[in-house]
Amino acid sequence: MKPAAMTVAGVMSGTSADGIDVALVRIEPVRIEPGRRAKPKLTLIAHEGLPYPAALRKAVLAAMNAARTSTAELAQLNWRLGLEYARAVRKTIAKHNTAVDLVGCHGQTLYHRAVPARYAAQKFSCTWQAGEPAVIAQELGIPVASNFRPADMAVEGQGAPLVPLLDYVMFADVKRGRVLQNIGGIANLTAIPAGAEPKDVMAFDTGPGNMVIDAFADKLFGKKFDRNGSIAARGMVLADVVETELRNPYFQLNPPRTSGREQFGREFAEHFLKSCRKLSRRPEDALATATALTAESIALSYARFVSGPMKGRPLDYIVSGGGARNATLMAMLSSRLEPLGCELATTEGFGMPAEAKEAAAFALLAWMTWHRLPGNVPAATGAKRAVVLGQVTYV
Repeated sequence: MKPAAMTVAGVMSGTSADGIDVALVRIEPVRIEPGRRAKPKLTLIAHEGLPYPAALRKAVLAAMNAARTSTAELAQLNWRLGLEYARAVRKTIAKHNTAVDLVGCHGQTLYHRAVPARYAAQKFSCTWQAGEPAVIAQELGIPVASNFRPADMAVEGQGAPLVPLLDYVMFADVKRGRVLQNIGGIANLTAIPAGAEPKDVMAFDTGPGNMVIDAFADKLFGKKFDRNGSIAARGMVLADVVETELRNPYFQLNPPRTSGREQFGREFAEHFLKSCRKLSRRPEDALATATALTAESIALSYARFVSGPMKGRPLDYIVSGGGARNATLMAMLSSRLEPLGCELATTEGFGMPAEAKEAAAFALLAWMTWHRLPGNVPAATGAKRAVVLGQVTYV
């Protein structure tokens, strides 16, 4: 199928489970590189962020990595999420009066195990993103591309990260290296050396992003998140706790690697809070320490795995996601990364609002799926080869 210009609604709801981001993106083919890798041009038309209704967010959080649940609960949640995604896209289309040709929906990750483990006498990795695409397609009257991660995992990839394709298309530069750092519930980076080809791209999850910070803001202060990092700014970082936690086996893994609530969810947050309380009973100190863990794990990942391939040259370190709005976190990152030759910036300066980037990435992946073009970056996921991602649900 010859690639054609399309307007695509990308839909993303991350591991923080705070709501839905919708990005309306105009995607136009520019040229096809060897190996049928599309190099399209992206133009962001509009972006909206819509919070989950309280009852739905509660259901999502309860189902994520749940030790016990029911088939009925999961079936109902899958359907309910489909209805909510459709509502979010409909509201965005109506607000911006834009016709859409295709929807690309990531879905809500309920479980992601990138490392093979044994189940029913067989060893394998697996993933599950909920949000029924048939409901979305029929509610909107628009075809839907969804379920992007399994195809990569079926060829021995980790199913993540998938945003590196967008990073390469939008940010690769002939003369200047770029690191794209997304800080959602989980933090992940894409490293693109100057003049890189797709095979030269490195990408992996650095560790917790906002996940532990948000958990502490909720448990200790009754807030969904620490707005601007204002609470953490009043606290003292418990350096011994951060140092101890950075010895967590996850931080020792070589890329490619991926993580989620299985590593840094409820159980981790409870353990981390107990460690903080052994040294301080001030809740502000615990929140400051959680913020520092995110900053330090990002800086450690850069120094250990990325600085070498980037040849230590000055580069643009471009931050996106909700963490880019946390002034305390950004100040911590700046103090750790700038001495390493990194010039911190946000994606706004490159034409992509921080909150829109992941949703825009799934708009691009949907466009690739529609045209039967590979959407994964094997250098980032560890897959044996590039494959077409996702499935299309027609109307």
